[in-house]
Amino acid sequence: MDDVGQQAQQWPRSAAVFGASGGIGRALCERLAAHGTRLIHAGSRGGTQPAGAGYRPFAFDLTDETSIAAAAETMRDDPPEWVIVATGALTLPGGTGPERTYKRLDAAAMAEVLALNTIGPALIAKHMLPLMPRGQRFVFAALSARVGSISDNRLGGWHSYRASKAALNMLLRNFALEMARTHPDGVIAGLHPGTVDSALSQPFQSNLPDGQLTAPAEAAENLVGVLTRLGPEHSGRVFDFRGDEVSA
Repeated sequence: MDDVGQQAQQWPRSAAVFGASGGIGRALCERLAAHGTRLIHAGSRGGTQPAGAGYRPFAFDLTDETSIAAAAETMRDDPPEWVIVATGALTLPGGTGPERTYKRLDAAAMAEVLALNTIGPALIAKHMLPLMPRGQRFVFAALSARVGSISDNRLGGWHSYRASKAALNMLLRNFALEMARTHPDGVIAGLHPGTVDSALSQPFQSNLPDGQLTAPAEAAENLVGVLTRLGPEHSGRVFDFRGDEVSA
């Protein structure tokens, strides 16, 4: 049995997905809708996708706190039960990929990776967590990665990406401890989706073993299944798509 047990499924009536235009984010929106989530706040840079019944698109920019605060404000009167941050960058927009050696470290590129993978999600938490009601279950989850594990790091490399995910995991733990004092029924967690067939992983798919690449729809179904089974006792931890805990 996996680490999160077999609790009764708890599908949210409403959810917010930051990063809804990406491969995993869009698939998460679709899986939530398929399971009966009636209102899905779908956030993207353009603020138009996905569209249709049950979706409420909104615009935000991970590097612009004002846009994140404005997005949160639109949800203040009726906060979502789940908030999922489905953002992340492995290769930067200019084409800079993860460093395989410390000799390739670049201060500007490292700062950009941290801004996208750590600071942006933290600012979403800053503005969304205050909306969460006391006395009832809520979920705040962010996509992390197994390579953010310090104890599991046996290969090295990918310095900025690893560091950004390790820092994100620490922040999620901090947020969980702080929120537990006033919101004991809340769940804050990181999620490792596996290697998903998306724009993020596309440059690194050629050497993958057969069967390791997961379609976005399957990955999303795995992740929402894990989230339904998380309880307050799991808050502050990181889980993979099977529900097994990722070591710190």
